[in-house]
Amino acid sequence: MKTKFIYSILMAGGLLTATSCKDYLDYEPKGLLSSENTKSASSAEALATAAYAGIGNDEMIGPMTSMWVYGSVRSDDAYKGGGGVSDVAEIDFYEHYNLTRPDLGSMHPFTWENFYKAISRANAALVSLNALTEAEFPLKQTRIAEMRFLRGHSHFMLKMLFKNIPYITENLTSEDILKTSNVEFTNDQLWNKIGEDFQFAIDNLPAKQTQIGRANKLSAAAYLAKLRLYQAYEQDDTHKVTGINKTRLQEVVTLTQQVIASGQYSLQPDFAENFIAETENGPESIFAIQYSINDGTAVGRLSYVTGLNYPHGAPQYGCCGFHQPSQSLANAYKTGTDGLPLFDTYNDKNVDFATETVDTRVDHTIGIDGHVYKYDATKPFSNSWIRDPGVYGSFHTMKEQQLATSASYHKEGPFIGSSKNIDVLRYDDVLLMQAEAYIELGQQAMALPLINQIRKRAANSTSRLKKKDGTFASKYNVKEYAATGWTQDYARKALQWERRLEFATESPRFFDLVRWGIAEKTLNAYLEKEKVRRPFLATAKFTAGRDEYLPIPQREISFTKGLYKQNPGF
Repeated sequence: MKTKFIYSILMAGGLLTATSCKDYLDYEPKGLLSSENTKSASSAEALATAAYAGIGNDEMIGPMTSMWVYGSVRSDDAYKGGGGVSDVAEIDFYEHYNLTRPDLGSMHPFTWENFYKAISRANAALVSLNALTEAEFPLKQTRIAEMRFLRGHSHFMLKMLFKNIPYITENLTSEDILKTSNVEFTNDQLWNKIGEDFQFAIDNLPAKQTQIGRANKLSAAAYLAKLRLYQAYEQDDTHKVTGINKTRLQEVVTLTQQVIASGQYSLQPDFAENFIAETENGPESIFAIQYSINDGTAVGRLSYVTGLNYPHGAPQYGCCGFHQPSQSLANAYKTGTDGLPLFDTYNDKNVDFATETVDTRVDHTIGIDGHVYKYDATKPFSNSWIRDPGVYGSFHTMKEQQLATSASYHKEGPFIGSSKNIDVLRYDDVLLMQAEAYIELGQQAMALPLINQIRKRAANSTSRLKKKDGTFASKYNVKEYAATGWTQDYARKALQWERRLEFATESPRFFDLVRWGIAEKTLNAYLEKEKVRRPFLATAKFTAGRDEYLPIPQREISFTKGLYKQNPGF
């Protein structure tokens, strides 16, 4: 049983009720509590708890936590999977970049709505907290800082997905909200507004919290570093990267150094420990969305956002075969005799796991026939588990899943939920953010040991990958980079490659490509090669100036009578 504070008071469907799409911006928790009918410290605390619950209130339609649809399937990491292209066809539209009408599809409009509901929860808590004195509630300033952290998170995610969004604070009345445009601020100004919430959290939160799951000063510093890294890649109105702001990069270095120098976080000894429930909330997890099971409720506070993504043919799972890694991703794990990636030739032919050497992380990420599946050597992955190999091939995603024997696993009808946390920020990300900033500042020598920390951990993460007979299904060869030849261009390529291998199928890939300004080049080159292997991709094409971001939901434009402006190309 998990005893995390976040779900000890509120469950998503009990105390809180839903809202229609028309009033999402004016949404606040209804029913027993609201910021208007409660002014006590206990009620403010309950509203703050509701705000924490709000950032995890998603599902397969309208995702907020796992971005596997928006960030993995839209990239070169993965295919939609499932029972053919017509099975949840909307995801196929994202994969083909065919979401050319703003009124097409329901998934991203629900994501928009869900995040603004979460923002409204944070704002409702802020109104209640602001009405109290420090004497009435000694934790007032800490809780305000936490709420601003949560609000910053939701605004950040919306900006990453949609770019042009309305920025909503607790000081706005209902009338003010209806007059707030999604293009009120420039791109840079909007980043700064969101950043103000994280800076407030840095200034007002303790370095450590006594309760698991609460934001702290260091998680806020890590999140502001992430924001400044995105902001550093300056974009014009058509999403083209026009320059890299070195002042912002230096901020990334300073902020990430605060996290690193604290000594509070570190890499897990084994990469696997980031992806199993038994070792969650470990030293690598800087901020995670918390879930629970066996908590006194009917089925627990579970995440179903990846509930379609378990192996379809495996009797212990049975649904539904979505989110299959691409052939390109599998090939990217190949290594040369020097134990380094094959940057230029990796995709010339498909990887042969029997003869070629690979990066260890491939067997933590991809389910492969005959290889250990999710660290259970007694039930190796089988091609018979693949739902539609004729369309999507025979690889399967693995990081997001939990074994059926795990205490975190629960099957509700055909769908699968888990109480495994979903990490928003990890220490490996902090190391690579700092490395990236150093490289773009022309200080690539400072990035080398950071990237090599990641590679050293990968090389050592083999203990859970042994087959039942004690051997390995793959031939591992992962070495650290040498200082010789470590130019800025080479370091940049290595950093971008390392991010792909480290976070593959976790969703950052698409958003990385967009902020680097290489999405069109990378994804169309991927499609040119991949559509030969996977004919279902024959009509897929990424269009620069449009496909970097999702369209603003048409229903929101209509509701605001055209106040919201549509993104280019839609």
